[in-house]
Amino acid sequence: MQVDFYQLTRDPAEKVIPVLAQRVLDGDGRMLVVSGEGDQLDRLSTALWNAKPDSFLAHAKAGDGDDALQPILLSATPDAANGARFVALADGEWRDEALGFDRIFYLFPPSHTDNARTAWRTLASREDVERRYWKQDGGKWVQGP
Repeated sequence: MQVDFYQLTRDPAEKVIPVLAQRVLDGDGRMLVVSGEGDQLDRLSTALWNAKPDSFLAHAKAGDGDDALQPILLSATPDAANGARFVALADGEWRDEALGFDRIFYLFPPSHTDNARTAWRTLASREDVERRYWKQDGGKWVQGP
C-alpha cells in the first residue's frame, strides 16, 4: 500500500482533492474522501462540482443517495460504501482504518504537522507501506525527501 503525505502550505484540501480525484477516476478507480468536519465536506462537494469549467466530478455525501454507485463518496468515516480502494483524509486527522485501502492521500495543514509526523514515524516500521511526502513548491507539487 502507498501513503502519500500532502503538506498543505499554499492550497487548501478543497483545491487539491479535485485534482487527486480526477487522477483516480482517470484510472477507473473510485475514491472515498473523509473529513470529520461537516463544513469541509460541504466545501469539498462544491469544489468537486466546480472542478472543471466544462463538467463536474460526480460524487455524493454518504447517506444522500445510493452510496454504492458513487465514483467519489464524501464521508465523515473511512467506510467505503462505494467500494473505493483510494481514500483521501482531507481534514488532517490520521485514521488507522485507512490502512485497509490500496492508496491513502493524507492531506494536512501546518496546524496538523505533529499528527503527520507521528503517522510518518508509525508507518516507517511497516514493510507493507510505501510512504511518500509531497510539498508545494510555487504552483506545483514536488516529492520531498
